[in-house]
Amino acid sequence: MKPIYLDYNATTPIAPEVVDEMLPYLREHFGNPSSGHAYGQITKEAVIMARKRVAVLLACSPDEIVFTGGGSESNNLAIKGAAYSLKERGNHIITQVTEHPAVLNVCRLLETQGFAVTYLPVDEYGLVSPQDIAESIRKDTILITIMHANNETGTLQPIKEIGEIARKHNILFHTDAAQSVGKVPVHVTDMNVDLLTIAAHKLYGPKGVGALYIRKGVKLLPVTHGAGHEGGLRPGTENVAGIVALGKACLLALAGMNNHMPSLTNLRDDFFSLLQQQVPDVLLNGHPQKRLPNTLNVSFPGVNAAAMLAEIPQIAASTGSACHHGEETMSPVLAAMGKSKSRGFGALRLSLGRETTRDEIKIAAELISKTLKNYKHEVNDEHKQ
Repeated sequence: MKPIYLDYNATTPIAPEVVDEMLPYLREHFGNPSSGHAYGQITKEAVIMARKRVAVLLACSPDEIVFTGGGSESNNLAIKGAAYSLKERGNHIITQVTEHPAVLNVCRLLETQGFAVTYLPVDEYGLVSPQDIAESIRKDTILITIMHANNETGTLQPIKEIGEIARKHNILFHTDAAQSVGKVPVHVTDMNVDLLTIAAHKLYGPKGVGALYIRKGVKLLPVTHGAGHEGGLRPGTENVAGIVALGKACLLALAGMNNHMPSLTNLRDDFFSLLQQQVPDVLLNGHPQKRLPNTLNVSFPGVNAAAMLAEIPQIAASTGSACHHGEETMSPVLAAMGKSKSRGFGALRLSLGRETTRDEIKIAAELISKTLKNYKHEVNDEHKQ
């Protein structure tokens, strides 16, 4: 029996329809989209179609989509590209402490290059305050970058409100939406964003391909240099099969959104109820309502969740803690939310997907409960000795 997969926020399996769509571009349609002959024309048209499909999902124009090698590259292009382009106007950037490393590490690099970065705190649910953002704006502020949904807790930030603040002050606004695109509606105009990051493998596409929405009129400087692909912003011959796959994944996400959102929300909430019934002291991390429909981050205080999870090979999930050089550290996201070490080290991220079944969550809840009881019993025995 294969392990029950509950790590969809880490990556999703490629949808069969996506595989079918991309296979011809791995087998027979090998032409370079930049070539003027028939072989190149076929792949060029495929890239054009994929760009249209991504644009439809985001409710934007196809010429506002730039294909990249994934979410991290999109974040680098957005943040560095904006910072370098606007450095004559100012050098101040605003972000939050719970961003993905693909944002935080870019900001830290820019600090070594003369830029100033404000890292705003979050509340107990992981929400950043729009008022804090407004109060942090300076005359030299050129960019605000706040993720749409947190990858660990699923908490959804007030992006539209933040975007209104940014527009009022004529500041570029970027959001890393790698976790939210395909799970909840993401319409760039409604959200008031200028730049938005997508990663294909988070919405049932392949790894190694992504996109960046760049609002018309926004100027970025490229962070890699070569020929003039993707409007001169992303040099290199296009990954046609991957781009085609991303386009198809966006098409499927749009078609299934109305069904997947409520079904995943119900499944997620039922999962938490099952855990509460069997483990009364379980705690929810993240906002109870303003959260991705598939994401359940829970804590079992006083338990080392990583050690416990290692005892359940039948479940594939993740924890927020990490081990570096033999020393374990709790999730920086939960720490920023003010959670105790006991709660942080006892955290599990259980993220569901289209293939998750009700039987699977019942089995998973039972396995976690059973293992937790055994684990606590062993710990108590150790303390008695």
